[in-house]
Amino acid sequence: MHIYPNALAVVGASAPDQPAILNRSHAAARAARFFVEKFPGKSLYAVKANPSPDLLRVLWDSGVTHYDVASIVEVRLVRETLPEATLCFMHPVKSSSAIRAAYYDYGVRVFSLDSFEELEKITEATDQAEDLTLCVRLRVSSEYSELSLASKFGCDLTNAAELLQATRQVSDSLGVCFHVGSQSMSPHAYVQALERVRAAIVDASVLVDIIDVGGGFPSIYPGMEPPPLEDYFGVIDRTYESLPVSYSAELWCEPGRALSAEYNSMIVRVERRRGTELYINDGAYGALFDAAHVGWRFPVRVLRNEVANDGVEIEMEPFSFYGPTCDDMDHMDGPFELPSNIRAGDYIEIGMLGAYGAAMKTAFNGFGATEVYEVADEPMSSQYRGDRRDPRVSDNVVSLR
Repeated sequence: MHIYPNALAVVGASAPDQPAILNRSHAAARAARFFVEKFPGKSLYAVKANPSPDLLRVLWDSGVTHYDVASIVEVRLVRETLPEATLCFMHPVKSSSAIRAAYYDYGVRVFSLDSFEELEKITEATDQAEDLTLCVRLRVSSEYSELSLASKFGCDLTNAAELLQATRQVSDSLGVCFHVGSQSMSPHAYVQALERVRAAIVDASVLVDIIDVGGGFPSIYPGMEPPPLEDYFGVIDRTYESLPVSYSAELWCEPGRALSAEYNSMIVRVERRRGTELYINDGAYGALFDAAHVGWRFPVRVLRNEVANDGVEIEMEPFSFYGPTCDDMDHMDGPFELPSNIRAGDYIEIGMLGAYGAAMKTAFNGFGATEVYEVADEPMSSQYRGDRRDPRVSDNVVSLR
């Protein structure tokens, strides 16, 4: 695939009629190396964030060998793309047929659960296999996260001891896992969750082989400036080392957003302007689901040759977006800061769409077609470049980590 210097070069070369997804393989590779080298344990990529085979290969080539899969379709995809990868089926509620196919057809040995019903389902579907790694998922708080994952899955602490004891009896290796929610804005979220893990282990009095802190590792978006990832890793490591099983247990994590967000941006075209509302050719049923349904703000920039402005600085103005479908709900409130003179026919680049962006696209109303390009420039924001200003440090205050 030809590599363009940036989004503006793509527009200049092809003036795309459909939304264009831009891949930044170098950014995903950098994120993967960061986790592989700096997280004090094993990193599993959460495939649901972005199942692109091209991205999976980039992550594999950068040292990510384990993959968190949540459906039999993801199991097949990763096994076909990366035959040597270790697959971990971490959805706590699976069909018996999916468990059986994963175990017998695709070599999956790692499964998660949060109930006795799921434990029985796994043991029956695998014919009481003796080589299972089973991870019991605890329910933990999502209070520090932008998107909660605290209600649907997870065993309550009051029931955890009995479930851990029963799971220990039928597993070759026993793990405890949790998820603090998506886009966790404080490392303390993991301290709280690991203290709940401590209580569960002590109450159950079982040997635990794996502590899996799940996902939630944040990326940078407008209005969301999390602490550096090193702070998360340090807090996790210190709390993990204080657990009674740290001498014998492995430490795992499941980054999805943190490994994929910087991989993609998207070029859209303005089809109409109505005051401060812009009608664009992608939206809530495309890669902008989060912008529409949870009010997520993404970085944006208009794609124009600077010469066209004759060197005059254009005033910026907040805009909202409408997508291309006939649905009134196809609306993204933003605000998205763009030049006040933006007009129909202009192209906009929307950044940081690698996580839950391209993966969420549908073909509703006949829309959804995209073109794909590779670009060489930097993502609009990054946790990994090394030039980021610590958001906790003001001009006259020093942060002591």
